[in-house]
Amino acid sequence: MSILIPLSNVLYVDSSLFVCYSLASFAFNRPILFNNLELFLPVKIEEQIRHNAIKTDGIRSAFVSFIADLPHKYILCLGRLLGRFMYFADVPHRRIVRRNLKFVYPEWTIERIKETSLRIFQNIGITFIEICQIACLSKDNILSKTKVKGEKILLDAIKENKGAILISAHLGNWEIVAPFLSASFGAPASMVGRRLRVKLINRLISGLRTRFGATVIDKEDGMPKMMQAIREGKMLGIMLDQGTQSSMGVKVNFFNRAVTATHGPALLALRCKCPVVPIFGVREIDGSLTIIVESPLKLKRTKDLKADLKVNTQLMVNAIEKAVRAYPEQWFCVHKRWKKYYPQLYPEYMARKKRRRARKGRKISSAKNKSD
Repeated sequence: MSILIPLSNVLYVDSSLFVCYSLASFAFNRPILFNNLELFLPVKIEEQIRHNAIKTDGIRSAFVSFIADLPHKYILCLGRLLGRFMYFADVPHRRIVRRNLKFVYPEWTIERIKETSLRIFQNIGITFIEICQIACLSKDNILSKTKVKGEKILLDAIKENKGAILISAHLGNWEIVAPFLSASFGAPASMVGRRLRVKLINRLISGLRTRFGATVIDKEDGMPKMMQAIREGKMLGIMLDQGTQSSMGVKVNFFNRAVTATHGPALLALRCKCPVVPIFGVREIDGSLTIIVESPLKLKRTKDLKADLKVNTQLMVNAIEKAVRAYPEQWFCVHKRWKKYYPQLYPEYMARKKRRRARKGRKISSAKNKSD
């Protein structure tokens, strides 16, 4: 199988493209295709790539072993350094994180907001390094490096083979949950996710989530597959801390502020009559990872489906908020979560949106004038 790197026009192979090609081949040990077409390279470069590809097998194995055996204290150190760099370099997202924290924690001081913002970026850095290591670990290594609280709750939820919906958030190291569940419980699982724009990264994350038998369901038009997974008795993992389109969600409160949240999990739970279990992969004070399983939510079931969807979605969002409040410095809050109902919180976003609308209006006017 080949890896696809989309390029609008490949006119020549410069040094940066050569480096990207070599790194991608080294990391995935697979050939690369550009736009599903043959890549025409100068003969000398093509021979050099093939020669290097043969020599990198041993280096790649050594690299994987090095990453897998890297002590966690070094991962924490490297991750914090990476996070600190991102904090100072990525001004737009740093601004969003600070505004989000100030919005939901109005009682916090500026110093605490800045400190928590830095720790959020450091958690992102640590998570990135951990993901690289998780991709190199065996089942036994993952199980030995991760603790679980509430294991019996999850076993009870899936023992009747009716399936279960696992709701979670981008908290701590959220990517540890899927491989841990597959490695630990051996029960079939499916994860719902949005396809990433960069296909190489999308392939990396999907490979991580499916290493031990889990499957990934694309969020777009994925409802039939989600329902099928539950009816087959699988665990279905869904992230619930990010926004969705108004037509695909309901208005609820998150940190006492209005947001739109997907009603998909509530609809699935009501139709399939399966339990909804909150689960999170959080980082302890010493940096170790723990999977926390909460008790199944007590959903409301009446004859009013619309009301039930709103009430039950709010119950799920409340469970997410409870976890985020317990670990605010581990929440991946770099998104404009409240932009729909509080657009003034992100003035730069509103300015860009206004400019896009203006450009679109000019294009429509120009096209209309040309047709006349």
